[in-house]
Amino acid sequence: MSFTTEIKNEICSNDYSKLENICLLSGYIRNNASLEDNKIVILSENLKVVRKIYTLFKELYDVTLAYEQTRGSNLSKKSIYNIYIEEKLDIIEKSLMLNIDIPDYFLDGDDLKRAYLRGAFLAKGSINDPKKSRYHLEFLVDSSYEADFIMELLNYFDLHAKVIPRDRGYMTYVKEAEKIGDFLRIVSANNAILYYEDIRIYRDHKNMTNRLNNMEQANVDKSINASREQLEDIKLIKEKIGLDAIDDRLRDVIVYREKYPEVSLAELSEIISSELDKKITKSGLSHRLRKIREIANRLRKKD
Repeated sequence: MSFTTEIKNEICSNDYSKLENICLLSGYIRNNASLEDNKIVILSENLKVVRKIYTLFKELYDVTLAYEQTRGSNLSKKSIYNIYIEEKLDIIEKSLMLNIDIPDYFLDGDDLKRAYLRGAFLAKGSINDPKKSRYHLEFLVDSSYEADFIMELLNYFDLHAKVIPRDRGYMTYVKEAEKIGDFLRIVSANNAILYYEDIRIYRDHKNMTNRLNNMEQANVDKSINASREQLEDIKLIKEKIGLDAIDDRLRDVIVYREKYPEVSLAELSEIISSELDKKITKSGLSHRLRKIREIANRLRKKD
């Protein structure tokens, strides 16, 4: 079972108020129903969603619904469940705001906005499994109005949603991992939240560990390269003019760099300070190594 299916099943398992159920139905029907031969036609591959929608229509509008199961024509051969509604179409259309722009009063309150998002997600929403791929929440809908409307609802809850046109319709999407977690809270998918956040925290920790390891390795590589260049400078100085021509403080650095070629500047400064009983800081050591580099560069220019 996919992560998206688990979320939808959990949404369908929860109980909501009458007004919330109306808004949920509106979000669902506006995005996953058509009017054919004076009847509303609803199709879905998710049996639990179909049962939820079927039950809500019975409870809210006291209508008799026709129901059938067919075999899909796609490669997966999944079952497709169909609901047909032929009664009280005028009442249903007005109640669920079908075929019109949603007025402000219809979703007056956070709970009703959340409910509409539940319905829209049941109809056209999906979330990638955080264990298997990148973080991604989307609603793939038919109309630009509906895509923008869903975006506005998501952004009402500060989810940073955006809309882009696709080959078939429009996609409203959220990419930020934390915001997708917030969406699961908004639609009250509590079990999904626990799974999602566990995976997100694990992945974030793993990514941070990898970044730290990469940074550490980069620092090691940088230190090794710097040491190699310093040893080349020292070799040139010894060949061209010898160490007797070098200042005592620089000569101490040369001796200890050759003795400890793999240590970092911080470690080398501690070694020199300890063995010579002369305090030298990392910055002081770096300054002396720059002086050695300048001498070596002047010798190279003479060649």
